[in-house]
Amino acid sequence: MDVLSTSQRSHCMAQIRGRDTAIELILRSELWRSGLRYRLRSKLTGRPDIVFPSSRVAVFVDGCFWHGCPEHATKPATNSEFWSDKLGRNRSRDREVTAKLESGGWRVIRFWEHEVKADPKACGERIRKVVKQRLAERPWLPMND
Repeated sequence: MDVLSTSQRSHCMAQIRGRDTAIELILRSELWRSGLRYRLRSKLTGRPDIVFPSSRVAVFVDGCFWHGCPEHATKPATNSEFWSDKLGRNRSRDREVTAKLESGGWRVIRFWEHEVKADPKACGERIRKVVKQRLAERPWLPMND
């Protein structure tokens, strides 16, 4: 049973940020420190957390609770049917967004919240390698024959 009233729980859930979370800021700081420049607030499908337009790389940082991390996700005890449906829709939407972006020539990188928290340098390095590779390839540009 929940120890908070419905209105208290509603208030708590409303305070959860959708962008500029602590985890996102940690990753962005690591990327900036390593010399990578990126864009925020993209209007791309799925609203990626970090975008590299010139290399067509979109980065998402998925919260363990909200996106159903296999290691850390918890199942709420109250209103479980609602939460099960909601979190299932989130995972389904993540798959759809990834597929749509990839079909449009974008490379999608997804990190779990706990991955960034545990080793932001490794996450930044993974992004750096993909961006560098994509800039070298640029498969979306026409060939100059």
